[in-house]
Amino acid sequence: MYETERKELVEILRSKGISNQRVLDAFLKVERHLFVPDIMKQHAYKDVALPIGLGQTISQPYTVAYMTQEIDPQPKQKILEIGTGSGYQAAILYELGGRVFSIERHNDLYNSAMKMFDKLNLKIAARCSDGTIGWDEFSPYDGIIVTAGGPTVPINLKKQLSVGGRLVIPVGDKQVQTLQIITKISEDEFQTNEVPYFAFVPLIGKEGWKEK
Repeated sequence: MYETERKELVEILRSKGISNQRVLDAFLKVERHLFVPDIMKQHAYKDVALPIGLGQTISQPYTVAYMTQEIDPQPKQKILEIGTGSGYQAAILYELGGRVFSIERHNDLYNSAMKMFDKLNLKIAARCSDGTIGWDEFSPYDGIIVTAGGPTVPINLKKQLSVGGRLVIPVGDKQVQTLQIITKISEDEFQTNEVPYFAFVPLIGKEGWKEK
């Protein structure tokens, strides 16, 4: 089901500069329509973000692919995702062989994502809590993906990154962000590359935006 649509989406991603074949293969295999509300299924393979309730979205496929390509998760590497949402990004990371840990602050989204992980037999560790403080128990992580935009980079996430690991996070105001790709060179040295013009839902939490 939707196999043709997935192939067409992969060609769109390739045309936009996604060149990592492992990432493209993951997009062929992971069924995005399972992670969107029923009313949105006909739009599941368009390269757009879609609402999933509670003011949250399933990110645009290009954005998911770009962030995943920047992390480039290898089999058995530990990857932390902040903002489980629908579970789609976590499923892509899992398909690439990562040991995936994911945090979602909305209990309803957390519960529905866990049900989907169980249904698809995805061994993804998840919990419902404040993602801006990370998940220290299983750190350090080889990669950290933050799927919401914050005003600054949370200190805890930088601490929980392994040396040589990468943190990808949108930073800016609540309308538009710059994607920061942060590589940990040593315990106190980081290298940052920036890619402008991304738009994510706000990162709410102790080290993010404060909830009103």
